[in-house]
Amino acid sequence: MTQATGAEVLWTALAEQGVDTCFANPGTTELDLVRGLESKGDIRCVIGLQENVCTGAADGYGRMTGRPAATLLHLGPGFANGIANLHNARRARTPIVNIIGDHTSWHLPFDAPLSSDIEALAGAVSGWVHRIGGTGAVAGAAREAVRQSLADGGQGATLIFPADFQADAVADAGERAQAPAAAPAAEAAFDPARIAQRLRSVRRVVFLLGGGGEDSGLGARAQRAVARICEVLGASAYAETFPSRAERGQGLPAFDRLPYFPEPARAVLDEADLVVLAGALPPITYFGYVGHPSELVDPARLLVVGEPGRPVAQRLEQIAEQLGAPEAQDYVRELPPAPEGELTPARIGAVLARELPEHAIVSVEGGTCGYPFYAVSAAARPHTTLTNTGGAIGQGLPVAVGAAIACPGRRVVGLLSDGSTQYTIQALWTMAHEQLDVVVLIAANHQYAILRNELRRNGAALGARAAEMTALDRPKIDWVGLAQSYGVPASRAATAGELRDQLRRAFAARGPALIEMAL
Repeated sequence: MTQATGAEVLWTALAEQGVDTCFANPGTTELDLVRGLESKGDIRCVIGLQENVCTGAADGYGRMTGRPAATLLHLGPGFANGIANLHNARRARTPIVNIIGDHTSWHLPFDAPLSSDIEALAGAVSGWVHRIGGTGAVAGAAREAVRQSLADGGQGATLIFPADFQADAVADAGERAQAPAAAPAAEAAFDPARIAQRLRSVRRVVFLLGGGGEDSGLGARAQRAVARICEVLGASAYAETFPSRAERGQGLPAFDRLPYFPEPARAVLDEADLVVLAGALPPITYFGYVGHPSELVDPARLLVVGEPGRPVAQRLEQIAEQLGAPEAQDYVRELPPAPEGELTPARIGAVLARELPEHAIVSVEGGTCGYPFYAVSAAARPHTTLTNTGGAIGQGLPVAVGAAIACPGRRVVGLLSDGSTQYTIQALWTMAHEQLDVVVLIAANHQYAILRNELRRNGAALGARAAEMTALDRPKIDWVGLAQSYGVPASRAATAGELRDQLRRAFAARGPALIEMAL
């Protein structure tokens, strides 16, 4: 009887732990892992043309399922290409199992051109890193990687797998047992009566809600519970500025996101006697701004209901009961009027809010249209929003890929800007190759608008050299031609009416589509 190779044992062990999807960009040191997938019909392998597409897609998949996908990456440089979106995934607390092929163990001492300190690279974006030391350790390492990916509310777990151990036969593949789910780290004892008393003792309360799964601070249950608490206390609530996942739309409260810049954020937070963190980190400024403290709220004014990545919905419901809050209501809002005329960010937001299908998933990257859409999306049909948690750009398209694979029954929209989308434009090929139901909307203003906004802060002028360095209009990117070259049908809209009609056609069809929104 033929013995299984180390690679085959790894895939079998991962599949037994529920890993059913691998986003791959393999190279020479992963060829036996590629061969090992031949007999693994229970693992879907999705090819990305660049590693940051693979890691971002695994992030989107994990945000929507709460389970890890695998990535398959080539040595240290290949992993390094995917680090930006693993940084975002770390901030989102997304479970991911990274598999990195390395040189054969006997070749490592000779410092071949592609040799690098993989452990150091992986440690920056992983909660757990492990090098497989022999074929007998493969199955146990795979099981532990899945367990570790689910620890601490979700994190990256990285396996480094030398090529010879992938190819060698495994005499004893080890126990084929299900690994237990990772136990959450211990949290401080929760006392809803004490928290309710603290809330009653102060005048102004602001809730800051963190994103994540269904029981996170931005799940439907938690939002309704917070709305009840706010009603009885006269408090207010905000989503964190860049939530990993937030439920939004008809039937839910219209909580705004905490503003990005420090001045409007402090206008919200400075007057609060108490800021309650429900699955959110203490708010800090995105960068260091002169005249503003890095910590937007001093620790004495913070009250933690639940840590990021932990379920908080039940805790918030218990607090609402302690306060005698009224029952949750069903929030119904009117959609914005149908806009007409040339496209503006506000008109784009209104058109998308009106046309968005029920239970859609919106991957948002870029401030040009992201904030205008969020402002009106409370009146849209119920949907899920995924935002850029770590600020490393190039997330929007890959996260949309992963979300579409995780939730094949739901329409996915990528609401993106033209500058950041170029970082992982190869994701369009994966969308076409897999025929994913993703509609990509590109706000084409042909500039790095966020940098220009920063340059103009406090009334500063935008100099000629700075304008040149933030311009993307010589030459202008032809998004329609670019998308078509990757196999994605595309069109261009210049007015609200054109965008509406093109969106309807795209939502009525199967497979991917791209609309360039000319601004």
